[in-house]
Amino acid sequence: MGAWDIGHFDNDTAADFSGDLDDAPQGERAERIREALTVVAGTRDYLDSDEAVVAVAAAALVAAQCPGGEPVTTAYGPDEPLPELPLGLRGLAVQALDRVVTEPSELLELWSEGGHGEPWEEGIGRLRTVLVEAAG
Repeated sequence: MGAWDIGHFDNDTAADFSGDLDDAPQGERAERIREALTVVAGTRDYLDSDEAVVAVAAAALVAAQCPGGEPVTTAYGPDEPLPELPLGLRGLAVQALDRVVTEPSELLELWSEGGHGEPWEEGIGRLRTVLVEAAG
């Protein structure tokens, strides 16, 4: 994983996902976010880091539209506006985040081995809190 910081979009794969969203027709962007979350939420075996970072980025986009959510302001996030995302994505995003931080998860391993696991997990926890509260 080419990462340069612990932010949700601070890696090559998440930045590429943002670019793919920008390139997608407006009407397909919500579905691409849903697909990214669904793949990870449904994974029971070893979770690949590329799938995990895309799901984290997708969850951050969903959380940004929730009350109390932080807007995605990084240059590595999507440049094009997203449509209003379906409310059902909030619970799916929670499921995906829960899977990302559950073994076996390559992304969890990479952050833990790199010595930055705690601040990275705190960031995931903040996203999760916003999503849980909004999913009500």
